Amino acid sequence: MITQNYSRRKFIKQSLAAGTLAMMLPDKFLSAASKSIKIAEIEVFPVVYPMTGRFKFFEDPQGNRIGRSAAIVKITADNGIVGWGESVPIPRWSYETLETVTSTIRHYYRPILIGTDIFDLYGAHKLMNSVIAPSFSTGQPIARAGIDIALHDLIGKSTHQNLPQLWGRKSVDKIKLSWTVNPKNLAEVDSLIDDGWQKGYRHFNVKVSPDPQFDIELCRQVKKRVPEGFLWADANGGYDLATALKVAPKLADTGVDILEQPLPPNRIAGYLELKKQGALPIIIDEGVVSPATLIEFIRLGMLDGVAMKPARCGGLVSARRQIEIILDAGLMFLGSGLTDPDISLAATLALYGAFQYKLPAALNGPQFITKSVLKNPLSVENGYLSVPTGEGLGIEVDEQRIKEIMVKI
Repeated sequence: MITQNYSRRKFIKQSLAAGTLAMMLPDKFLSAASKSIKIAEIEVFPVVYPMTGRFKFFEDPQGNRIGRSAAIVKITADNGIVGWGESVPIPRWSYETLETVTSTIRHYYRPILIGTDIFDLYGAHKLMNSVIAPSFSTGQPIARAGIDIALHDLIGKSTHQNLPQLWGRKSVDKIKLSWTVNPKNLAEVDSLIDDGWQKGYRHFNVKVSPDPQFDIELCRQVKKRVPEGFLWADANGGYDLATALKVAPKLADTGVDILEQPLPPNRIAGYLELKKQGALPIIIDEGVVSPATLIEFIRLGMLDGVAMKPARCGGLVSARRQIEIILDAGLMFLGSGLTDPDISLAATLALYGAFQYKLPAALNGPQFITKSVLKNPLSVENGYLSVPTGEGLGIEVDEQRIKEIMVKI
């Protein structure tokens, strides 16, 4: 049922009319923003974080672990304050690579943003649109997210507020996590569950597709081991429609709670059929990048919710707007991520904390990434991550640690 809250209805009407990324700011923030501070420099550092365990998106064709690549963004204001952001490409998941992200930030976003006001987030996104065309949706959203997050960090530090405070929201203290189960064979399932359980995780997400028989048995085994846990199946667009229609009721029978991205993102008619079937709540991930696209998909009635990823949709401005739209439409908002290292992870935690997120979040960066660039790394305690409370992102970056994992692009 759609809420009658005027501010949210007005918010969606603005989205429908213009599809803008304008940030809705509290009065106290607008007052602080009246003092102009300019961007003096933008630097980008391509890095590769070492990893542990198996995750299919971070393997080469031979199955060798390749590490988690990222582009760390440093924006320095003309008053010397620094904001940090991070772009987190996964070529096997989306079309952006470490090379394209680094090039886009260095040669397209940097020149056009130098000298602009740090508080003008809408203007920054408009400028980025002017040099990398949106096409069907947001242009280079993963690259853009690094700039967006760094500007949020810079604004927070400049106004002495954390991100939830900037947005006029009260944050929860911590976010519950789910553990990713991505086995090569069914014999590995028990040990993977044990590993998560020993670290305090009580909820699990599983990677499914393209083999429905394997997937059904995988989910059955996980549910048997953790019957009270939230079980989240993510197909990453790996089924065709006939397979998805056949497997969804069987996954539901095993105890799966939601099915994420069962089809490729452009199979709109297929999503309408799955939604009509109603075997499981259908959650969209890869197909939703911009608020305008989300609104169209909601109008069509092709989804039950969205697996939100600020890193995927161009950053926090877009992600905030999309969460407002999702909640206003009475749909499910699932907290997710792109195996985020600490900088991107801190931004994601701030966002989910600000919206009082309660379900398990699929934030598996701490599960797989073995190095941090923070002076005080984010750490999981009993299956929870604390939401940073300091100014901006609430973290302190150690530039020496960045140098240790930098690669040449």
